[in-house]
Parts: sequence; structure tokens; C-alpha cells
Amino acid sequence: MNSFRYDVNLSILFTELEIAQRPAAAKEAGFDAVEFWWPFSEPVPSDSEVDKFVRAVDEAGVSLVGLNFFAGDMPAGERGVLSHPGRSREFTDNVDVAVGIGARLGCTAFNALYGNRLDETEPSVQDATATENLVRAAQAAARIDGTVLIEPVSGTPSYPLKTASDAFTVIDRVHSEGNVDNLRLLFDLYHLVTNGDDPDAVIDSRGSEIGHVQIADAPGRNEPGTGRVDFEHYFGKLHAAGYRGDIGLEYKASGATTDSFGWISA
Repeated sequence: MNSFRYDVNLSILFTELEIAQRPAAAKEAGFDAVEFWWPFSEPVPSDSEVDKFVRAVDEAGVSLVGLNFFAGDMPAGERGVLSHPGRSREFTDNVDVAVGIGARLGCTAFNALYGNRLDETEPSVQDATATENLVRAAQAAARIDGTVLIEPVSGTPSYPLKTASDAFTVIDRVHSEGNVDNLRLLFDLYHLVTNGDDPDAVIDSRGSEIGHVQIADAPGRNEPGTGRVDFEHYFGKLHAAGYRGDIGLEYKASGATTDSFGWISA
């Protein structure tokens, strides 16, 4: 279908296994690269927890190509804490841990989920908080030549970034106000299509600013071939626009995880 390398998001695939077992399972399934949401329950896990995670990736012989910053209680609906004025310390403390893991494993892409809107806080206050925290994250990531990713998300009405344009508004503001230049778009085809965005227009207008790509078919968020997304078309456009990064498989397997990769060879 294309010449991109696929990586497996091990926070949504192989979830029948313990986190420490998933990198080896991905390797056994034929993948050389993986990505994770924040793989710990706390923003600052213990050193032994971090060491166990790093060791699992190292010993599996896979590359970690993407890692989320701490995003709060994801199962409960939280989608980031960086725009919450009362939780800035959680985020900034976590940044140091995440970038430290990245330095150990050679991971330079860090997804910063923006955080839901709060009923008791003015959006402008949240945006100012987010800008300050993203500048700090960008500066920390820059120490290892890293990139901070900003992602439009579907399925959470109170999450304010729903289109690529929303994400680029944040990226442009942080670059302008923070004197940093290492924020990029996380181009998740599933979220963009689900929210009614135009992925073609995004690639055409700002394709050079795409820092990472993730995929799932829509509707359903399952593997390609289960929905209506024309992946071959978008992969071709991404390649033509100069994207040479990995394609993250961030879908829910419709059956067994190992049965959800047949579309790649097909």
C-alpha cells in the first residue's frame, strides 16, 4: 500500500497483556516500533516503575517512537491536564519524567493532550495556562531534539481542539509567544474524519507541519477495511507532502489483536 513503517500503539492494542509484556508481543507480531499513551497511573511514577517500562521496551528490541504526556484519568473522560490552572504542577513534573524516558529510549515525539474545558474557568484563562505549559514542554523536549504534538480529538464534547485548524491555532500561539518552534500536528485520521474535518485540505495547506500520523478506520475506530476511510489515498498524499515518519496503529481490534494486521499485507 505504501512505504511507511507502521508502529503499534500499545495502549489500545495488545491490552489483553500486561504493559510490560506488550512490546515483546508487538515484536513477535512483526513490528519494530511502538508507541504508548502515558503508561502509568501517576504523573510521576516511581523509579522502579520507570525502569521496568524502559527495560520492557529495550529487551523486546523495538523502538519507542511516541509517548503521551500524562493526561489525567483517561477512562473517566479526562483528556489532558495542561490547560487546567490547578494542575500545572502535575503536568510540568510529568514533562521531566516523560522526556527522561524519551532520552533513555530514543523517543523524541511527545503528545500533549490539551485538556477539556472546565465549567468554572474561563476559556481564555485555560488557554493562557496551556500556552505557558506547552512552552515549558517544548523547551524540555528540545533538550533531546524532541517534538511536542498537538492533537484534535473526537468523542469528547468538552475537548476544545476538534479540527486541525484548532490545533494549529494553539501551535501558532505557542510558537509566537514562547519563542519555540518544535510543536507539530498529530494527524489522526480517525479523529479528523469523525469530526468532519477535511484531511486533504490539511495536508495540502500545512502538510509539512505534521509531526506524527495515527490511523483507525471510521466509523468504529477499528482496523483499516472495517470502515470507509481511503487509507491508500491519504498515505499517497502524505508521502507527496514529504511526510516520512511512522504511521501509528491506534485502533481497536475488531477481534483478536494478532488478527487485526492482515490488511497490511493485503
